[in-house]
Amino acid sequence: MKNIVTSVVICAALAGCGLTPNGLKTPTKTIEADVPVGDAAAGVQTRPLARPVASDVVTTPEAAKPVPTSGDLGSTVASLGSPAEPGLWLKTPLVSTQSTGKVSYNGTSIDVTLIPINGPVTAGSRLSLQGFQSLGAPLTELVEVQVSV
Repeated sequence: MKNIVTSVVICAALAGCGLTPNGLKTPTKTIEADVPVGDAAAGVQTRPLARPVASDVVTTPEAAKPVPTSGDLGSTVASLGSPAEPGLWLKTPLVSTQSTGKVSYNGTSIDVTLIPINGPVTAGSRLSLQGFQSLGAPLTELVEVQVSV
């Protein structure tokens, strides 16, 4: 019985910690994540800066190379893209704008929509489920495909 009474008293005391003397909850203050709260030398902690957005990320020199707009774009390692997205498409960093192109694997070629994604041109690509099936490529493997416009 003594333990129950002690537990109830502790819970009641802790439950009232967020209340003001008149019984109302104290308003919460929001602080911008990228604004310093104080001076570290004065003993006040500063908040970390906000994470950069994708447009603020500096690209590597390799990603800044010009990408050809016609002919052979090169080879890329393709993984299976989202099966929920229908159609013949290849999401790849080899292009900078959406266009139509060809993807070849083991002597088989198909026409696809080339969709640009961020990353260096040496990064991998994602090929649609229908694309994998049309090329006869194994769904569970990473395949190297040739891409051209």
